[in-house]
Amino acid sequence: MLGAIAGDIIGSAFERKPIKTKKFKLFSRYSVFTDDTVLTMAIAKSILDNQEYIDNLIDFGKQYPDAGYGASFNKWIKSWRHQPYNSWGNGSAMRVSAVGFMFSNEKEVLAQAKKSAEVTHNHIEGIKGAQATALAIFLAKSGKSKEEIRESIMQKFDYDLCRCVDDIRPNYKFFVSCQESVPESIICFLDADSYEDTIRNAISLGGDADTMAAIAGGIAEAYYKEIPNEIKMGVYERLPKEFLEILLRFRDHIEE
Repeated sequence: MLGAIAGDIIGSAFERKPIKTKKFKLFSRYSVFTDDTVLTMAIAKSILDNQEYIDNLIDFGKQYPDAGYGASFNKWIKSWRHQPYNSWGNGSAMRVSAVGFMFSNEKEVLAQAKKSAEVTHNHIEGIKGAQATALAIFLAKSGKSKEEIRESIMQKFDYDLCRCVDDIRPNYKFFVSCQESVPESIICFLDADSYEDTIRNAISLGGDADTMAAIAGGIAEAYYKEIPNEIKMGVYERLPKEFLEILLRFRDHIEE
């Protein structure tokens, strides 16, 4: 989960200033946590405390109203009914990483990813994006090879993962849909040689940088098992105490 949050924070500086290069500073004064981190924390706390996803998504959304939510999610938070709005946006995938880490079998991971998505993103593509991301994390955590991860995701979700970052980058632009950003985020992991390289791949596409780096970063953390200390420290310095406490509980939970 820290891998997703680090991706969000590093990518935040480039969300509105897209770049097409892997050569950039990891952290700057513009590096902040966004809605990706807030809602990732909400999902994690729901699992840790056996609470409903919807309750913490609403609660965290209201606690951090300026985190940069999309217009539909912002309206949903303020609604009195809190009905799903058939979204296919990548918000369902950006917040799901804890599911992939914290559940113990593929069936449960897919079921919980669907459940976490459909409170807002009940469109089939919104659910697919969350499930594909969570499953990739689960498989990576479980020691599967990149080729095994690629084949499993392609087979289950019909995503085209037989591409590489260098081929995608020239013509790629900002997309918020799961179907146009989740496969590319997964490829950024598949086409990398380290956690940091994964993040640089995701940001270098010039798309929805923070969200794509969050999606790819969660998978990379599960696969490589470790995040460089420089990145950890850069993240810890930028998080409120409440989030650090959730991260500590999360770490203790998955190490049990």
